[in-house]
Amino acid sequence: MRSSANSTATIPPCLKKGDKVAITCPAKKLPAPMTDAVALLESWGLVVIIGETLSASFHQFAGDDDLRAKDMQGFIDDDEIKAIIAARGGYGTIRMIDKVDFSRFKTRPKWIVGFSDITVLHAHLYANFGAQTIHGQMPVNIPDASKSSLQTLRQALFGEPISYSFPAHHLNREGTASGVLVGGNLSLLIAVAGSASDYCYDGKILFIEDVGEYLYAVDRMIRALYRSGKLKNLAGLIIGGFTEIKDNEIPFGQSVPEIIIEVVKNYAYPVCFDFPAGHIGDNQSLILGKTLDLFVGGQQVSAGYKND
Repeated sequence: MRSSANSTATIPPCLKKGDKVAITCPAKKLPAPMTDAVALLESWGLVVIIGETLSASFHQFAGDDDLRAKDMQGFIDDDEIKAIIAARGGYGTIRMIDKVDFSRFKTRPKWIVGFSDITVLHAHLYANFGAQTIHGQMPVNIPDASKSSLQTLRQALFGEPISYSFPAHHLNREGTASGVLVGGNLSLLIAVAGSASDYCYDGKILFIEDVGEYLYAVDRMIRALYRSGKLKNLAGLIIGGFTEIKDNEIPFGQSVPEIIIEVVKNYAYPVCFDFPAGHIGDNQSLILGKTLDLFVGGQQVSAGYKND
């Protein structure tokens, strides 16, 4: 089941003090205990439940695919758990997602939090249930996270207003847009294309970010979205962090912003670069699946969410 732009959103209840939240690892194994993250969540008045996967190891994964799916399933089905936070990304969510039965989520939704590889979960839950989820800092990133990024995570979880404002990039395309925010990691959006986890992009504001890719690979992925028609009917395009980007010995010849703006040059919607989200310390939380108002001006970019 694919969610259209007019589908009713599935909105998890806002958290309140005393609620239980779970930390699980659907992808790569952890390098160390998540002490800082647990302390932070507890300081917000939450009760933290640790999944079996946080101490599991199977090659590079946090346990084998069955274990990671079982951990996720248990928290999906437990009505006392009000949010499920992915401890880290890496690689592996796509290997286990089809082993999870999300039918309980449809009637008793809860916040899913994470970014990078967790894009698979964000896309799957929106495509199938129109669910709002949180693209934000994960426990493994907490020690290096900015205060403002952690503040937006708390605001998103507790249902407090979030707005964004930052200087305009010189390649931005000015304009205003309003639409449901979708997206995440560009590589993972390509990976789920054509699957049961694929987004419907029409009428949406698309957010993308990535890390560690070659410039030619970014060009290839953006052109794949273009050729599939996914970029044609967007309401707006937001580009977050593209960090640790590599080049070949023979230079590609374009930066990431130059690649993207060339591909979408014949479309009229606003485009902004350097949005503070992605594989950066100041990874501001985004509520995917929620309607966002976007203003891209000559000097400043601002955005905020409409009330549900």
